[in-house]
Amino acid sequence: MFKSFYKRAFRCFLSSSAIKNVPPVVCHGGPISNITKVWFTPLPDKSKWITPCKVHYVENGQKKDRDIIKIFDGVMVILFNISRQKLIYVRQFRAAVYHGIITGNSLEIPKGDIDLIKYPPEMAVTLEPCAGLIDKSKSLPEIAREEVLEECGYDIPVKSFEFIYAFKSGVGASSSTQTFFYCEVCDAQKVSNGGGIHDEVIQVVELSIEDARQMVKTGSTIIGGPSTLLGTLWFLANKT
Repeated sequence: MFKSFYKRAFRCFLSSSAIKNVPPVVCHGGPISNITKVWFTPLPDKSKWITPCKVHYVENGQKKDRDIIKIFDGVMVILFNISRQKLIYVRQFRAAVYHGIITGNSLEIPKGDIDLIKYPPEMAVTLEPCAGLIDKSKSLPEIAREEVLEECGYDIPVKSFEFIYAFKSGVGASSSTQTFFYCEVCDAQKVSNGGGIHDEVIQVVELSIEDARQMVKTGSTIIGGPSTLLGTLWFLANKT
C-alpha cells in the first residue's frame, strides 16, 4: 500500500505545478506523508509560533496602521554532496501552501472538512533547502548543523558552514531574518536517512547541477519559498 501511495504521490508532485520543466529528482525514504483529513479553524488567542498585532504610526503627519504577524527568524542551508555532485533539498507538506492553493486570492477560512479528492494534499508538498527556526540559545551555525543532521542525515562540523547572506523573508504582513549558509558534504558524513524529528515528515531530495539549472529557467513553476530559487541561483552563480 505504501509503495503504491508513494508512486502516486510522487507522480502527482512532478506532474502538478510543484515542479514544471524539471527532470525527475532522486528521493530517499518512503512516502512523504499520508494525510487523510484536513480542516481549518480561526487562530487561537495565543499561538506558540506566531503573534499577530496592529502597528500604529504617524508618517509625514498622517496616522497610519498596519496588521502584521511576528514570526521567528530562521536558518537555511544550501547543501552540496561532493561525492555525487548533487544539490540536496527537502520535501514536506506545508499547510500554509495548501490553504493558499484552496482559497486562491482570498482571506477566507474554509469551512468543514476539505475534499481531498478535489484538493489532494500532494499539491502542497514543497521543495525547499534544509532549514529551521531560531528558537534556541545556540549560534546560528550550530542551529544549522542540527537541522542538517535531523532533516538530511549528515553529521557536519560547525566550521564547515559558510555564511552566505541574511535577508528578510517578507516585508508586508510578516518579516523575519533568514540566514543562509553553504555547506559541502560527502557520503562518508551520512549517518542516517534524516527525515526530521518529533512529528516532522521530511523527505530528502537530490538534484544534479543540470537539473538545478533547468529548475530556474524561465517558464518553470516551483512550489516552495523564495529560498529555493535564491539558494539555487546563488549556488549556480558562485560554485559552478
